[in-house]
Amino acid sequence: MADILSPLPGIFYRSPSPDKPAFAVPGDIITVGQTLGMVEIMKQFSEVRSDVAGTLVSFSVDDTGTVDPGDVIATITEA
Repeated sequence: MADILSPLPGIFYRSPSPDKPAFAVPGDIITVGQTLGMVEIMKQFSEVRSDVAGTLVSFSVDDTGTVDPGDVIATITEA
């Protein structure tokens, strides 16, 4: 298992916009570098990317939930 951590404080978004599908959902196969979501701070959006390959098990943060640096955003079972 690998945890994907928030690099920044802010608001976590699972999709690029409200009318777009989520970047990933639990059960998806994730590749290294794949975007899992975005963290917004002061209208600046930073992508959160996976640094491991495997299966997305769960998100630890709700869509539009607040995060701090180092908070676990998602858990991936490594392939």
